[in-house]
Amino acid sequence: MSIDGDKEPVNWREGRRLRAWELAQQGWKPCRIAEALGVSAGAISQWFKRARQEGPRALCHRKPPGRPPRLDASQQVAVPELLGLGAETWGFRGERWTRARVAVVLREVFGVEYHPAHLSRLLKGWGFSLQKPARKARQRDEAAIQQWRTTRWPALEKRGPPKAAR
Repeated sequence: MSIDGDKEPVNWREGRRLRAWELAQQGWKPCRIAEALGVSAGAISQWFKRARQEGPRALCHRKPPGRPPRLDASQQVAVPELLGLGAETWGFRGERWTRARVAVVLREVFGVEYHPAHLSRLLKGWGFSLQKPARKARQRDEAAIQQWRTTRWPALEKRGPPKAAR
């Protein structure tokens, strides 16, 4: 189904574009191709325009543009292991990892600068999730809170009429 005949499509989108071109070569009308492939006639028109201008190879998958990653694949695999050593190993006080701390470790180990705000996406990709600590007052009295919840709160809570009366 590919242009070369020997290479399989990279993904289903490429396969759909190549199938549309194949059907056009067999004499199908664009509106019938669009209906058969479940796309709009406008999409077919755009694909064929690109194929006429740049050749059928223009329908093949192209790597999305963008800057290459600063860390190569082996470095990215090593990051979770480095963070697994613990924050105190890297000279931080406490075991909590923050984006700023991760940025410092990446700079020290790999010489790569990342803005802490950008690290959220990378950390998610490495299998880490955002953890927000519950903020509690230091002078909090758990026994008094529990006693208030069991005795005082039920008395303050608004209660409607019993279900039978509704």
